[in-house]
Amino acid sequence: MELWEAAAVLLAGIAAGGINSIAGSGTLFTFPVLLALGYPPITATISNSIGLAPGSISSAIAYRRELSGQRSRVIRLGGMSLMGAITGALLLIYLPAGVFEKVVPFMIGAACVLIILQPRITRWARARKPARRDGGPLLPLGAYLTGSYGGYFAAAQGIILMSILGAALDDDLQRLNGLKNLLAGIVNGVAAVFYIVLASPSWPVVGLIAVGSILGGYLGGRFGRRLSAAALRVVLVVVGLSAAIQLLLGRV
Repeated sequence: MELWEAAAVLLAGIAAGGINSIAGSGTLFTFPVLLALGYPPITATISNSIGLAPGSISSAIAYRRELSGQRSRVIRLGGMSLMGAITGALLLIYLPAGVFEKVVPFMIGAACVLIILQPRITRWARARKPARRDGGPLLPLGAYLTGSYGGYFAAAQGIILMSILGAALDDDLQRLNGLKNLLAGIVNGVAAVFYIVLASPSWPVVGLIAVGSILGGYLGGRFGRRLSAAALRVVLVVVGLSAAIQLLLGRV
């Protein structure tokens, strides 16, 4: 690997770690860079997923203040996310390549619509019945399905999680963002273990992305906390639409 190639991978890792902590879709920064440098798609996917996993932990640590008081949510939703991640990793192994990629843009688009409409959905739901801080019985199922998706194809997992959490839970958006980072970290960590055991990543790429994502995740967490709810929602939608467009154009 040339020095400039290493620098490009490191910078992509920093960008991905930062955007993952604020919104999601960091994969859309690193994956195209690896393809442009000549790495095969499978190697790029595996190496990217393993490398970004430590950044998810860094993001969760940066948002530890927002996670205070959410222990029951972490246990309930974290367990479902873990089982979903296992399901997704197994799907990656046994399903033909490209199955999920065909529906991913539409899933991301639906998530963006949910984010845009989330304040109205919340007002409508509260007008019909008192707000529920546990999210109701369907939220764990949503965490499981999102974990399955993230275990197979990680791009925009954070955006889908935020749309589900925002629509189901009565809480501050920044606290939900901290919960999103932790759940995504669980999924990414489980997927990384499967990739390490069952696949052959490029370890230099993994190392560079890991260092970059840790730094970017911490910096993104500190910066993201300062965003207003409206500003964070705008970031989520912009990143989500960008992800959907890239996938529809076949660039990722």
